[in-house]
Amino acid sequence: MYNDAFIEEVRSRSDIVDVVGERVHLERKGANYFGCCPFHNEKTPSFSVHQGKQIFHCFGCGEGGNVFTFLMKYEGITFPEAVRALAERAGMQVPDDDLSPAEAQQRRSRKERLLAINKEAALYYYRRLHEPEGQRGMEYFTGRGLSAETMRRFGLGFADIGGNKLAEHLRAAGYTDAQIIEAGLAANDEKRGLYDKFWNRVMFPIFDIGNHVIGFGGRVLGDAKPKYLNSPETPIFDKGRNLYGLNYAKNARTGNVILCEGYMDVIAMHQAGFSQALASLGTALTENQAGLLKRYAKEVILSYDSDNAGVLAAKRAIGILKDVGLRGRVLNLSPHKDPDEFIKTEGKEAFAERLKQAESTYFFELRVAERDYDMEDPEGRTLFIRDTARRLCEFEEPIERENYLEATARRYQVSAQDLKQLVADTAAKLGQERPTVRAARPVRTQEVRNAEEEMRKLKPQRMLLTWLTDEPSLLSVVERYVKAEDFTDPLYRTVAERVYADIRGGTLQPAVILQGFPEEDQGKVAAIFDTPMEYVTTQAERQKALEALIRDVRKRKLEQQLAALDESGQGSFAERVALKKQMEELKRFTVKW
Repeated sequence: MYNDAFIEEVRSRSDIVDVVGERVHLERKGANYFGCCPFHNEKTPSFSVHQGKQIFHCFGCGEGGNVFTFLMKYEGITFPEAVRALAERAGMQVPDDDLSPAEAQQRRSRKERLLAINKEAALYYYRRLHEPEGQRGMEYFTGRGLSAETMRRFGLGFADIGGNKLAEHLRAAGYTDAQIIEAGLAANDEKRGLYDKFWNRVMFPIFDIGNHVIGFGGRVLGDAKPKYLNSPETPIFDKGRNLYGLNYAKNARTGNVILCEGYMDVIAMHQAGFSQALASLGTALTENQAGLLKRYAKEVILSYDSDNAGVLAAKRAIGILKDVGLRGRVLNLSPHKDPDEFIKTEGKEAFAERLKQAESTYFFELRVAERDYDMEDPEGRTLFIRDTARRLCEFEEPIERENYLEATARRYQVSAQDLKQLVADTAAKLGQERPTVRAARPVRTQEVRNAEEEMRKLKPQRMLLTWLTDEPSLLSVVERYVKAEDFTDPLYRTVAERVYADIRGGTLQPAVILQGFPEEDQGKVAAIFDTPMEYVTTQAERQKALEALIRDVRKRKLEQQLAALDESGQGSFAERVALKKQMEELKRFTVKW
């Protein structure tokens, strides 16, 4: 969406220490800043932010990148969204390539106006809640056990009983009738003229991930219908692409999110300390919403009402979560109807325990399926077990199928061997490959040891590249002995090529180099640029340390060349002797400054 020049300008105007520091507490230690990593749980800070190189790197979990990467991972947004967010933070005008400058400006102005109208409306509803006219709304919220801080945090409000008081307020604020209607806050007819869309309702502002008010939900006080009313679709509000509470839940860092049905469930859970709770907006979970969830968590705990409608909604949501590759579990709230009621009755500690006990979607579906069979009747129980065997056939991975098969056998007190045979027969009838149960393979310790040994051998190459990014002037010395092609790992070699070229061109910027790699490699590149170095004080120590690194890098390259000759069976005896001679000469190697 954006050209390289614009992206680089955004990056140059977005100091990574400032951006990270707005979200993570950092303390300066030497040249770097350190804090607790926001991407995994830790008590001892191992999250490093390098201001000179404009990169971050966690020594604990391996995450790393530049300012764009950080915002993408922290906020769960795409690269274009990160560029836009940082550009707006820097006060830059963001281009729209598919529109003319005038059209792009018109679109921005329209969205900014709608956001401003919604913000003004939210403030109006909030003030009305705390005025005498809002007493009924205040009684509703306090009756539900909400504190003043919770009401403030979620911006809860009250819409007056009938009339057009909000519309008149917005007119006085300078907005036209057409603009107020476009925001979904009012409607117009010949009899009443301009009148408020929401009335006699407690109000729930709906925020986007940037904490802008994009719409509202309102619960009626009384028996009027509908019980809940949401803002209509507008240029800034799409119910199927937003989630209530996501603006807070995205920062929970719990590894999971709790997806529930209603606004009050979300608010009650947040007040009880479960800040990962959110809800869909008056609609069943959509694929777009599931894709949004995947940015922020690996697992979704479904906390729907325990009535029939809630069970059906959970079953639909399970399929959607599977389609986007998210793990799902289901919270059993029995004997209570919803999370709000459970927390009020049982307390937050009991709710936390239920979260730990949330069952897999597989066992939830089995529990629901039991209702269709007479489990006390042998025939009904047999039919249920056959249905279960069909469900087990859906597991493609043999080990996963085996684990669920054994757990199912234990739960329903059937022979694991008999169930295994039934699954195999069922799969054959369904035309699948006859499943076989395999024992879990032992940990491949030798492979792990080999990988660790390879990383140990590559450490001198990482240290040399880190040193070059710290002191680019050293390239004139290093390049006499180590060329870019001497780095043995393909990733390291590519990084070295970029570092060498940029130093020669006087344009070295590690954050820019890192940007040229796929997202999955950026943590590795950040580690290459942020390898801990030995502290040296004298020129003699400095020369000795550099000689050791160059010697190790060259030795590793010669070892690789010799191993390649041995493996291929090619190359002459003289070539092998020459390589071994070079390795012997390395023992006497010194750097000439």
